Amino acid sequence: MSQNAREIILSLPTRLKPGTADGLNFYYHFIISGSRGGSFTVSIADGRCQVSESLTGDEPKCVIQTSDETYEEVEYGRTNAQMAVMFGKIKVSNIPSMLKFVEMFNRLS
Repeated sequence: MSQNAREIILSLPTRLKPGTADGLNFYYHFIISGSRGGSFTVSIADGRCQVSESLTGDEPKCVIQTSDETYEEVEYGRTNAQMAVMFGKIKVSNIPSMLKFVEMFNRLS
């Protein structure tokens, strides 16, 4: 059974690749519209990832805005993330940072 957008975001700590967050300290805001979404803060600190179901802090390194459907489609590889950004389905405030962030996590299986 597929996970919904909320469940996918909450799974990020278990999908963090070992060693990729060492020495890093930042947070991202994810704002996902729709009944399966929500507002989330993903924190990377001391080699760990934590997710909270609210927006905390006032200077995130990156803000990502999209719909629950688009987020799910991208995470499951059914939609190309770059195309979704190009066509405005995903709004990313700091693309270079987001590209590095994505590499820190294992894909959904």
